[in-house]
This record gives sequence, structure tokens and C-alpha cells, in this order.
Amino acid sequence: MRLLLLILTLPSLLYAATEPPLILSRWDSHVCPLGQFPCGDLSLCLPQALHCNGEDDCGNGADEENCVDDSGWPQILGEMLAARSSGMAMEEESDVCWLELFPERCRCWGGAVDCTEQDLATVPRVSSNVTRLDLKKNQIPSLLDRQFARYRSLRKLFLQNNKIWLISPKAFAGLSQLKMLFLSHNRITQLKPQVFEDLHRLEWLMLDNNRIAQLVPATFAGLQSLYFLYLLNNSLTWLPNVSFCAEMPKLSWLDLEGNRIQAVHRMAFQECHHFTVLILRRNQLRWIQEGTFSGLNRLVELDLSSNSLDRLPAALLRGLAQLQQLNISYNPLRDLLPALLESLPQLRSLSLEGLEIPNIHNLTFQKLTNLSHIYFKKFQYCSSAPHVRSCKPNTDGISSFEHLLANVVLRISVWVMACLTCFGNLFVICMRSFLGTENSQHAMAIKSLCCADGLMGIYLFVIGAFDLKYSGKYNKHAQGWMGSLQCQLVGSLAMLSSEVSVLLLTYMTLEKYFSIVFPFSHHRAGKKQTISVLVAIWLLGFSLSIVPLCCKESFGNYYGRNGVCFPLQSDLGERPSARGYSATIYLGLNLAAFITIVFAYSGMFYSIHVTAARTAEGGVCSREVAIAKRFFFIVFTDALCWIPIFLLKLLSLLQVEIPGTITSWVVIFILPINSALNPILYTITTTSFQEKVKGCLQAKQLELQESRRSFTLVTLQTSST
Repeated sequence: MRLLLLILTLPSLLYAATEPPLILSRWDSHVCPLGQFPCGDLSLCLPQALHCNGEDDCGNGADEENCVDDSGWPQILGEMLAARSSGMAMEEESDVCWLELFPERCRCWGGAVDCTEQDLATVPRVSSNVTRLDLKKNQIPSLLDRQFARYRSLRKLFLQNNKIWLISPKAFAGLSQLKMLFLSHNRITQLKPQVFEDLHRLEWLMLDNNRIAQLVPATFAGLQSLYFLYLLNNSLTWLPNVSFCAEMPKLSWLDLEGNRIQAVHRMAFQECHHFTVLILRRNQLRWIQEGTFSGLNRLVELDLSSNSLDRLPAALLRGLAQLQQLNISYNPLRDLLPALLESLPQLRSLSLEGLEIPNIHNLTFQKLTNLSHIYFKKFQYCSSAPHVRSCKPNTDGISSFEHLLANVVLRISVWVMACLTCFGNLFVICMRSFLGTENSQHAMAIKSLCCADGLMGIYLFVIGAFDLKYSGKYNKHAQGWMGSLQCQLVGSLAMLSSEVSVLLLTYMTLEKYFSIVFPFSHHRAGKKQTISVLVAIWLLGFSLSIVPLCCKESFGNYYGRNGVCFPLQSDLGERPSARGYSATIYLGLNLAAFITIVFAYSGMFYSIHVTAARTAEGGVCSREVAIAKRFFFIVFTDALCWIPIFLLKLLSLLQVEIPGTITSWVVIFILPINSALNPILYTITTTSFQEKVKGCLQAKQLELQESRRSFTLVTLQTSST
């Protein structure tokens, strides 16, 4: 991707190199408190979160200026091209071909020949005064000795996207004027010593996307003018224990991305005094010897991301006085020492994405006074770098710099869902307590289910309350909130509610299944047996929710991985025991319960259908339709709640990146669906409950009428006397 961007931006950079440099506006024209930055020349300060967020919060657009992170390779490339504009600029080429000899199927203009995608199996013969030869996307398998010797004016040779696997030792002999050589996307496995020895003026050497497994120092002998060397996406497993720059003293840009390098010794980059960009991204680095970068005093960009580095020596980056961009993202680093970064006075961009640094020190970034862009895994870490104007990410999709719930719709919905859930279940508990019922065991189960679902409403109320508490300043309290006892308890409360509800629904479904499918053989549970089952379900749910709190060493901060304190997402930083426990609950216990409910209701409907067919009673069809509708809505609401959670958990375990926005909607809307609808499905809409309510209302109405009649008689008697 970096190479593609480099090629795409080359023309604009060439043009920009001839223009006078832009003078960037200063952001210290007005003194602001720590964590806030001025709106250009206005005496207005805005917090870090409102800068570079895509909205004009200042009113004059100043908060959205200078937000592009252009430190590192784009700036360096422009400067290098400006210094070598005469050598790297595109040749002045005429529409008229200057060459006498070139293949008929190829295009020619000026001194250039383009044979792109012509199915060539060998290098074609062209005039000796050719300056550019483009042979990419052909079928050339090998380059033979002295194959280009007669082309002494050739400056650019493009051989990418062929099938080259063999390059003879003297293949490039005679190309003393060549400046650009592209051998990308071929099948090269090795390079012979001194294969480039005649390329004294070569500046660009592209060897990316081949199969080179080993480098011999003598391979690059003769490349005295080389500036750019691309070796990304090869099969290198180690670097020579001698200086890379022994044969390439002017080497400035080295890209080794996407290889299999596991260690880098101090000698590898000694004498590389002209290095400005060094890319070691996507290797298998486990160890870098201290002092490896000490001589790179002109280095501007260093990329060590996506490796296996679990520690970086405190003195590793000493001597990099000109470093502007550092990327150490996606490494299993155990900690980030303040001493590692304190020797980087010019650092402007720092990437720490994918790093778990919960115990980040407040002094870690304090000495990086020129830092303008910083990238974390979690937006909560931005509170440790309040002096950095652009800090990303601004949100994890659930929470933001300002609010525990990032979306205003979520902030309103959490209260709506909490009210519906709490008051709906409380209403059912009260009504079932006041109304008599023939099946007291079933009523006990329903009230127990309402208690479990009501806990989900309490959970939502607590989340809404803390969202209000931290409104406008959540980022300052995010780390403390997610690690607090309150977050742990409210998370376990949600887990308790969810699991007890699932288990109770399964138990009630099985009870109904046996009473309908086996009406004569089923032994109905007595009061003691029902109480025992309900107590067992609550104890199991309580155990499932409390285990992560009691085993901190195995589970870590199980509930505090996000602002809503619900353990739905898995990530690379999650401990294996916590990941396995979560998978067992959501993809084991809950999935088994859902499948049981689906099959049980299917069996019940089939049994009712068969029974109705045998008894030719009137109105059977309408009764079956009514039962089918009821069963469908029960199963549908269960599926609406649980299937998204199953899918989300499965994708999360497969390390598929899931936007936090999806998680927040699942927790605030989808998860409480059952809790809010269960009172309606299992009580309010049932015929027996409606009849009980009607009977109660009629009795109250009769009592009221009788009272009025008695009052009227007493009044008449009193008036007559």
C-alpha cells in the first residue's frame, strides 16, 4: 500500500518539489489550559476532542486545519525529489518516436518503448538509444547475461509482473546510466553476488513481492548512488550481520515490510548515515539489539508495527534526534517506558494502535513537545496526552471523549428501555400477586422471570445515570470507571439478569412442552419442586456472573472492557480463560437453550395440530392460527435477541473487527428486548390473565355499584327521618 501511494503521489510531489515550502500557522498564538487548543487567532479555546473531528466547532474552520498527518515519508520524499529534480524528473518526451527499431505491437514515443501486456517470452530487441523500456505484465522467465548491454542510454527499466525466476550474474552489465529498475511481482528466489555491479547511477531498486529468502552483502556491490531499496513481501528470515550500507553508502529509504525477519543485530544498520525512512513492518521481530538505531541521526520515519516485540530497550531510540514519525503499533508490548521516548525531541506522529497500556504513565509523553498526532487502541488513553492536538480514536463506538454513550439516540434510548423493562415487569409482579391463580407454580416462575428481567432495567438505569454523571468529561474518568467496582457490579448484574432469564425461559418452555405433548403421563411439579428449581437457576446464574469477579488473575478486567461494562466483545488483549468462559456461556449454554426452545415450541405446535385434526371440533382452524401466532412471536423475539448476540460473539472470537457502534446498539436495544417483552408475551397478552383482570375489574365495578346503591339508600333514609 505504501508503494502504491508512493507511485500515485510521485507526480504531485515532483510538482510540489519545485514550489516554495508552505509556512504552517502556529497554534500557540493564544495560551490555553492543558488539554485545550486555540481556534487560530481567536481568543477561544476548544478541548482536544473537538479538534480534527470533522466539524467546524471554532466557527472559522481553524480547528479542522492542519489535521492531516503528513510527517514521515511524504515530506521526506518531496524533499529528496526536490534535491534531485534534475535526475528524477520525467524526461521531456516527444510524441514522435526517435527510435528506428522496436516491435510493431509495442508503442514508441520519444526515446521510450512500451511493451506492456504483449505476452512476450523474451526481452525484445530495440534501438540502442532507448531511454525507457517498459516490459511489465509479460511472460519473461529469465534475464540472461549481457541482455541489456547495448542499451547504454537506458535510464528506466520496468520488468514487474513477469515470471522471472533466474537473473544471470551479468544480466545488467553495461547499464551505467540506469536510474530506475523495477523487478517487483516476479518469482526471484535469490540474487547472485555483484549482479548489480555496473549500475553505478541506480537510484531506485524495486524487488518487492518476490521470493528472496537470503541476502548476501556482495549482492549490492556497485550501487554507490542507490537511494530507494524496496524488499517488502519477500521471504527474508534474517539480515546479514554486516552493515546494509557497506555497498550502498547513500541509501536513504529501506522497506523490509512483510518478510519473516525475527531479529535485528546492531551491525545491520551501521554506517547508514543517510537513512531517512526505515520500514520493518509485518515481520516476525522478537528482538532488536540495543544500539541498532544509534547511528541513524537523519532518520525521520521508523515503522516497527505488526511484529512480535514484547519489550523495547529503554535506550533503543537514543540518537534519533530527527525522528518525526514512530509506529510501534500491534506488538505484544508489556509496558511502555517513559525513557523510551524522551530522546525524540522532533517526534510529530506516534502510533500505538493495538497496544494494551492500562497502566500508562502520565509522564510518558510529557517531553514530546512537538507531538501533534498520536494514535491509540482506545480513546481513553488520550487523557494521558492532553498536550497533543490530534488524538485518535475519538470514540470506540460505544463511548466518546465526552459521553459514556457516544450517540444521543442511545443516551435517550437507555432511559426509555430502562423504564419499559422495569415498569413492565413490576406491573406484572404486582398484578400476579394481587390476582389469584389456579397454577401457583406457573405464577411463581413468571414472577421469578420478571424479577430477572427487571434487573436488566436496573442495569440500564445505572448506565444512564453514569452517562449523565460524566457528561462532557467522560474521557477523564473512562479508565477509572471501567476499572471501578461499580462497573464490575453492574456488569455482573446484567450477566445475572441475562442468564437467569435464559434459564427460566428454557425451564418454562419444557414444562409447557411436557404438559401439552404428554398430557396424561406428565407429572406436574409441586410447589417445593418448583421452588427448588427456581432457587437452583438463580444460584447458577449468580455463580456464572460472580466467577469473573472472584478470579481476577484468570479473567482480568472481564466486565470493564468497554463503557457499558458488558463482556460481549473479544480482542487480542483478552485472556484465554476469559475468552473461553465467554464462549462457553454465549455459544454453549445460551445457544443450547435457544435451540431447545425452538424445538420445544415446534413440537408443541405439531402436537396441537395432530390433536385438533383427530377431533373434528368447530373453530379448530382459528384456534390453531391463534396458537401459531403466539408461538411464532415468542420464538421470534427470542431469535431477535439471541441470534445477533451469537453472531457477534462468534465473529469476535474469530478476531473479526466489530465496530463498537454495533456493540452499543446490541447492549442498549437488542439485549433488553426479551426483558421488555417477556411480561407482555407471558402475562399481559395471555387469555387467562386477561380474563382474571376482567373478572377483577367487573367485581370491583359491582362492589362500586353496590356501594353507591347502599350510599343512596342511607341518604334517602336519613332525609326521610
